Amino acid sequence: MVRRREPLPRVGELVIGTVKKVFGYGAYLTLDEFEGKEAYLPWSEVSSKWVRDIKDFVREGQKVVVKVIRVDRRKGHIDVSMKRVNSSEQRRKMLEFKRAQRAEKLIEIAAQKIGKSLNEAYEEVGWPLEDRFGEIYAGLEEAAYRGEEALREAGISEEWINPLMEEIRKHIKVKKVRIRGLITLWSLSPDGADKLKKVMLDSLRKVESANDTQVRIYTVGAPRYRVEVTSTEYKKAEKVLALYINNAQRLSKRLNVNFFFQREKI
Repeated sequence: MVRRREPLPRVGELVIGTVKKVFGYGAYLTLDEFEGKEAYLPWSEVSSKWVRDIKDFVREGQKVVVKVIRVDRRKGHIDVSMKRVNSSEQRRKMLEFKRAQRAEKLIEIAAQKIGKSLNEAYEEVGWPLEDRFGEIYAGLEEAAYRGEEALREAGISEEWINPLMEEIRKHIKVKKVRIRGLITLWSLSPDGADKLKKVMLDSLRKVESANDTQVRIYTVGAPRYRVEVTSTEYKKAEKVLALYINNAQRLSKRLNVNFFFQREKI
């Protein structure tokens, strides 16, 4: 079961609940992220529409996104609302919950490989990743992008590194975007070939490379060359391509090389 570090949710927080029992005046839910603690959904908080029969809106066994509206920490009583959750909040929370489920399964498998419990997996891997990256699954994704170093940055001990990376490589596929364009370069000077090479390669050296972003330059047929950028983020790819083109344009002007760039669609 997906878990949170806090024993009880906070007022205003979105949580996932499974409908346990439905009555005419409300429904009782178990909170999936808080070890099945019970919450009460009043009839008046089911929908902003007129509710003639609460069972038209909730049914036993249904998973729902609700907002916490009241918490009695001394008695452990929790009241929640469905009507105060809009559709975008609902989608976002369900996505967050599914990511947490995937993260839990992954660290649980890694734990089994080294004879550890799920509780130990959360304490030694889950919470450190959450502290470093804001979310356990985000930390696992970072490790998929950058490798073992991301785990070590979060303070994960060496005994976890190999089993975690094995599962990360199996189950987390790094999605990449690819953008490209055509550069046309020509020069009439005797050393024109050397100048073209300098424009292409020196401009590339000035672009900072990273594990999740690569720049590739290859010839299409002189005087045309293709520059291609792949990255895990579209904005990052655009930034790197723009930086490369700006560097190449400036250097071309300085070396008296004719330069033309045309963006390509993929």
